[in-house]
Amino acid sequence: MKIRTIVFSTGLLAIALVLAGCTTSGGMGGMDHNSPPPSESSSSAEFNDADVAFATNMIAHHQQAIEMADLVLAKSGIDDRVTRLAEDIKAAQGPEIITMTDWLTEWDQPTDHSGMDHGGMMSDDDMAALEDASGVEASRLFLEQMIEHHQGAIDMAQEEIETGSNADALALAQTIIDAQTAEIATMHDILDTL
Repeated sequence: MKIRTIVFSTGLLAIALVLAGCTTSGGMGGMDHNSPPPSESSSSAEFNDADVAFATNMIAHHQQAIEMADLVLAKSGIDDRVTRLAEDIKAAQGPEIITMTDWLTEWDQPTDHSGMDHGGMMSDDDMAALEDASGVEASRLFLEQMIEHHQGAIDMAQEEIETGSNADALALAQTIIDAQTAEIATMHDILDTL
């Protein structure tokens, strides 16, 4: 009798342990299989309308800055400092466009915003003037236009800091403010010597 009681008790213990294992966080009991594991969640999943507007508008703004840089880089007789600045702008803003496009995709927002007009954007006439300019005139015009363009980006980034909620977007906005404020100072220094 004692052997049967021990076997029976051991069996009950084994069943209890198996059932207990199924109800822990690693088992099947009560788990929501449609939600991602906690390790996959990120701060970029939380956003508001201001974050969407910031990414949307800044993408178009950066695209025009790269277009302006390409125009001046295609010219001969451009001041070396202006050439380096144009290359730096492309190197910084190209990856930022990719990052912000990825955010919009993650947030299930439209990513095509061609033709939108934002603060500091150059008009078609402005772009034509830059395309037609050469030498020192092109260097000067690029710097003057890019100062205005950068100021528009800084204004948009400041608005994001004041009204946005996404941690990654807020960090990028601060990076844009810091980098483009420094570039504006550099552009003023170059303009003073042209």
